[in-house]
Amino acid sequence: MKRLLAALCLAWMTSAQAIPDAARALAPDWTVLGQGEMRWFGLRLYSAELWSSRARFDPEQTFALRITYARRFEGKRLSSASIDEMRRIGYQDAAQLARWQQTMNRVFPDVAEGDVLTGVYLPERGAVFYLGPRLLAEVDDAEFARAFFAIWLDPRTREPALRQQLLGQAK
Repeated sequence: MKRLLAALCLAWMTSAQAIPDAARALAPDWTVLGQGEMRWFGLRLYSAELWSSRARFDPEQTFALRITYARRFEGKRLSSASIDEMRRIGYQDAAQLARWQQTMNRVFPDVAEGDVLTGVYLPERGAVFYLGPRLLAEVDDAEFARAFFAIWLDPRTREPALRQQLLGQAK
């Protein structure tokens, strides 16, 4: 019984640490809806978790996407890849995409193996980004936030299996 209690406490402490403290104030009772890994030709690029204060995903409510990187990436490469995916999903306004890329170039740092980037979606407002517990930026652009999180959560995502895992729908 003591081992079970210790394991439960450890699991609770680990999950409690998963969302930055500052983000915890944005929604009560965060819980993981789903998780998965992104691989490219067998190489693990990152693991991702979708967090919400609701039992089911609701794109009109606050949620968080937590990405733990398995290798190094330049921040500018993250921005460029994000723009490519937004364009592929259907965002085509060149001027808007250029503004969004400038925003991401400013926000996203270079990351190394083990770094954790958390993005919190704020409906009708935008997004907040953290590297570990440190606030990177608040982006007050609701359309950018929808487009950014659509990379993983839109039905047109390049990685539908990862989307299903994040939404807790994997079979």
